Amino acid sequence: MSKTCTCGTSKLDRFGENVFSLKTMRNYLSENAYQKLVSTIVKGEALDHSIADEVAEAMKTWSLEKGATHFTHLFQPLTGVTAEKHEAFLMPDREGGAVATFSGKELIQGEPDASSFPSGGLRATFEARGYTAWDPTSPAFVRENPKGGTVLCIPTVFCGWHGDALDKKTGLIRSQHALAKQITRLGKLFGIKATTRPFATLGPEQEYFLIDRKFYEKRLDLLQTGRTLFGSRPARHQQMEDHYFGHIKPRIMAFMDEVNLELWKLGVPARTQHNEVSPAQFEIAPIFEEQNLAVDHNVVTMHVLQEVAERYGLVCLLHEKPFAGVNGSGKHNNWSVAGSDGKNWLSPGNTPHDNAKFLTMLCVVMKAVDTHAALLRAAVATAGNDHRLGANEAPPAIISIFLGEQLTDIIQQVEKGGAKSSKAAGLIEIGASTLPKLPRDATDRNRTSPMAFTGNKFEFRAVGSSQSCAGANVVLNTITAWAIDELCTEIEAKMAAGKKDMNTVLQGVLQGIIRKHKRILFDGDNYTDEWKAEAAKRGLPNLVKTPDALAVLQDRKTVALFEKYGVFSARETKSRYEVYLHAYHQTVTLEGFCALRMARTMVLPAAYRYLAELGTAQAALPKGATAGIPAAVKEAASLAEAASDAAATLEKALHAHDSDATLAAMLALRTAADGLENMVPANLWPLPSYAEMLFLM
Repeated sequence: MSKTCTCGTSKLDRFGENVFSLKTMRNYLSENAYQKLVSTIVKGEALDHSIADEVAEAMKTWSLEKGATHFTHLFQPLTGVTAEKHEAFLMPDREGGAVATFSGKELIQGEPDASSFPSGGLRATFEARGYTAWDPTSPAFVRENPKGGTVLCIPTVFCGWHGDALDKKTGLIRSQHALAKQITRLGKLFGIKATTRPFATLGPEQEYFLIDRKFYEKRLDLLQTGRTLFGSRPARHQQMEDHYFGHIKPRIMAFMDEVNLELWKLGVPARTQHNEVSPAQFEIAPIFEEQNLAVDHNVVTMHVLQEVAERYGLVCLLHEKPFAGVNGSGKHNNWSVAGSDGKNWLSPGNTPHDNAKFLTMLCVVMKAVDTHAALLRAAVATAGNDHRLGANEAPPAIISIFLGEQLTDIIQQVEKGGAKSSKAAGLIEIGASTLPKLPRDATDRNRTSPMAFTGNKFEFRAVGSSQSCAGANVVLNTITAWAIDELCTEIEAKMAAGKKDMNTVLQGVLQGIIRKHKRILFDGDNYTDEWKAEAAKRGLPNLVKTPDALAVLQDRKTVALFEKYGVFSARETKSRYEVYLHAYHQTVTLEGFCALRMARTMVLPAAYRYLAELGTAQAALPKGATAGIPAAVKEAASLAEAASDAAATLEKALHAHDSDATLAAMLALRTAADGLENMVPANLWPLPSYAEMLFLM
């Protein structure tokens, strides 16, 4: 008789051990305080401030037992990274000793200096006051540091003196409320008695690169910008397609094992890990969670990846395109909605009633994405992501939706008057005014699509690997809330005006949505030039550069959309345009100056040394012999001259603050430098090669 394997049980048992979870709270809170906090976390009810002191005392006691000496409000400013200010629990007493203190006031509200965080004009520089406010729906956790310093981390929102959102989380929470309100409204039309609050779910897959630290430290471009500004693609890279899902090297496996343990201790449900397409590229993916928590957990994941990499002599690169010519990295934003009946409304159900909700949500998403495609593109617009979108591994800048053959066929049937059959399931007993029963997992995958339906969710694949998922989900939530609002308003008006039943009215409304918005559907290869031409004919926007994409944030319709659903005020929307556009130009400028410095202090000197060695070698040859040296001199000199000229052009573009000219000059400089790398002997070339960085780990 075989025994049950207990391998790895001890590590799995450590899941959530450093999280002040509901399970942990039971051991530290009174029943009254516990139930009130549960009502806030689970039911979305307003926080009862009367329990703040008790909760703070419980958090302090628990975290001190974990070895914490400090606490911090962890927030996500518009810089794109997290921010924190550590405060010690310590308070001196009158006898010369000290006690640990932490009050409800300190838990609920913090006051960091906000003067150095971007605000996009929401406040003057001298108006430094900013506030962090506890988000009880995302549990506090203790972050350990192997080298010392354990801190209680309290997830918070961050706002200014006048209540303006200065962070990523506030808009996300507001958009979740807007979506939940409209989902509840739609549920009532379906006759659903609400049993729970609706919420969006998220499962973000995180791609990243790992390289040996000894190479990283010799690359000024990686140190300064996160991506290689120079580098010739090696003879072998990803074209053999042998890295994807391949055997994981022992050093990387050990790294992944420690990453998993650290994440599990923090309550992050990391589940999947594998080699990605490019050598040195990998992916980690969690189990689905409520959206707000999933966004916070993804931020934690990025931190843990980078911190653990250091322990193994590695560096984790989260830039969208750290290496030219091979796959870049994204974040597959798997988004869905749980309705007021507790079910996933993007999952085909077992009854016509469930199918009606499902196909209604498909049509709602079609309408939302088609109408607001430019806004969705703006949500993922950064200088780094511009290098990735449209490349051979990422969705293009053209936003479209992939449904797959079966669902596309059903959508076409609905448009013509009522779906009665399914390609995968055959004939089904359905009336003209109801919608069909569908099998699960009825779609293939389309890796070229920016927005692909994958069985029970939409996978928005355009989010950049270094980005917070918050921005994209703010837009997804808001535009979906808008589309549901429009649909409900139309259904309610038609039902009030006549005696038609809900199914008949719904059928007609969905037909109208499909006819108007079916242009957003595309099941083919999004990488082809033919699709670009076809998308242009359909009138779909193709916003390749970040400044063009961000312009939609200035559109009065965008401002009105966010205002209507209480997501952002006009001031807050404008601020995001200013902040993100400034960040784009600053990034391009920083990269430009870094490339210029590297060209003049590393690339060109190497070229000149090589030319000098060629001259010495030629002088040593017997009279009349050339050994091909003149041709090599001519080619190297030509490339060096091209690099020198491009560097001069780059310098002028930088001083003119012209980002487009800067990018063009950087490309010309890189082309010449990469040509030199293929000529200059390895002992003279100052930069680690792609082959070394991608394969030596």
